[in-house]
Amino acid sequence: MTMQYPRESLASEPQALTPDYKSTILRSPKRPLIGLDPTISELSGPVYGQESVLPTDSDLTRQHSGEPLGERIIVSGRVMDEDGRPLPNTLLEIWQANAAGRYVHVRDQHPAPLDPNFSGAGRCLTDDAGRYTFTTVKPGAYPWKNHHNAWRPAHIHFSLFGPSFLTRVITQMYFPGDPLFPFDPIFNSVSDEKARQRMISTFDFDTTESEWALGYRFDIVLRGRAATPFEDSE
Repeated sequence: MTMQYPRESLASEPQALTPDYKSTILRSPKRPLIGLDPTISELSGPVYGQESVLPTDSDLTRQHSGEPLGERIIVSGRVMDEDGRPLPNTLLEIWQANAAGRYVHVRDQHPAPLDPNFSGAGRCLTDDAGRYTFTTVKPGAYPWKNHHNAWRPAHIHFSLFGPSFLTRVITQMYFPGDPLFPFDPIFNSVSDEKARQRMISTFDFDTTESEWALGYRFDIVLRGRAATPFEDSE
């Protein structure tokens, strides 16, 4: 990423080289990085507007004719700057595995069933108070071949856009109490424990809907000492 944050924001970011996370050995830089000035198109476009995001895009359980399998959940929160000020009109995109722990992707071939009524992707814009809401199903854990008996904790990927591609950040949201946390090199690539906790959602009884879905809250802070850890911040 080329976004520039204060140094205290970067202290919680995962290192490009995290040896326990095997693929970082191949893709981490071997030489000092070279800074490049952003182009005009990177700074000015594309600009995302409400005309391109439909209200139905944020409900992953209503994108097909049938009901997806799994536990319905409602994920909501706020997007804020380091001073707690809301960031409206931020484009959020999510993608995730289905309830069985499988992605709709050609490279995901592990023997868990695909769900014809769940594609695993959605998007929305934050409102004037920086709030967002997604309705989805809780993703399952899945094997990923990084090491012997390697399993990823249940998680949802978040991508956030400002006014252009240059202002994109990516993070992962986890669920409280997951027993796989101690064994996951990706989660533990964030060395600061307080920062890791900021990637874990909290159960939210206020947004839980009776006889329908449990609620989870996940606030995202873009910079400062309380920043949410993001991938590839350099």
